[in-house]
Amino acid sequence: MSILQQPRPWLVGLVIVVGVFAASTSAIFVRLAIASSGVNGVAFSLFLSASRLAIASLLLLPAWRKFQLTSLSPGALRYAGAAGICLALHFSAWITSLSFTSIAASTTLVNTNPIWVALVSWFWFKEKPSRLTLLGMGVALVGGVLITSGDTGVVTGGSNPLLGNFLALLGAWTVSLYLLLGREAQRRGLGISSYIAIVYSTAALILLPFPLIFGSSYTGYPPTVYLYVLLMAAFPQLLGHTSLNWAVRWISPTLVTLAILFEPVGASFLGYLIFKEVPGLLVLVGAIVLLIGVALAIFGSKN
Repeated sequence: MSILQQPRPWLVGLVIVVGVFAASTSAIFVRLAIASSGVNGVAFSLFLSASRLAIASLLLLPAWRKFQLTSLSPGALRYAGAAGICLALHFSAWITSLSFTSIAASTTLVNTNPIWVALVSWFWFKEKPSRLTLLGMGVALVGGVLITSGDTGVVTGGSNPLLGNFLALLGAWTVSLYLLLGREAQRRGLGISSYIAIVYSTAALILLPFPLIFGSSYTGYPPTVYLYVLLMAAFPQLLGHTSLNWAVRWISPTLVTLAILFEPVGASFLGYLIFKEVPGLLVLVGAIVLLIGVALAIFGSKN
């Protein structure tokens, strides 16, 4: 068996930069799809979520060749299936939030998952957070309050910042459960490629009927909408996540998690360049405070 050679530090850094940038484009592609279609709201967001996951699932079909049911411990598939449900809820909630609140507020709030992972781990796995993590939670809470107070709605067309911010937080809560359930599934013998294939497929199958139930459709949109959906699946979903997962293999997960905190910065900057979207002062201050709180919580994490 060949031994993997440690890549040069500059290469790892470059991969992280590419991964964070790719992840930052997710909110932009959602907004571009909304602008191109002239439609927003729950039904269209469900269409985007289901289509994105379906395309990602198709691209991961080769991973099913490595799937071996006999090598799994009891409960692995149940945890993976539950993670798929949470991932479906995550994309539905977060993508919908972008119809009602600013890119800066949405991407900042949805990236608070380290806080919620620490809280759930405390109650579920009895993994008591450190004092620094608790301090980070408190600081992040202050930042969240500032964002909620200052987001007066830069999104035109039926903007509802309070609803959008709540949906972004719901996206953070559900992705936190997705991460914890995924950890348990992989601890029970499910390899990363098989796990991702199962989770994406489960989430896609769950979401596929919902656009139709809510009165939307998979056809009749301008070609650019389908292009943006394809780009969502290729860049933030596969390139972004794969790059960051690869980087974790070679450097501290803490450093990778901290790097991910630049996603709201990149998304907000792209939002300004493309949509001329300028968040309110309180939103910007709140985002900085919240990200500092999340960083403190990450530094205080024992795992």
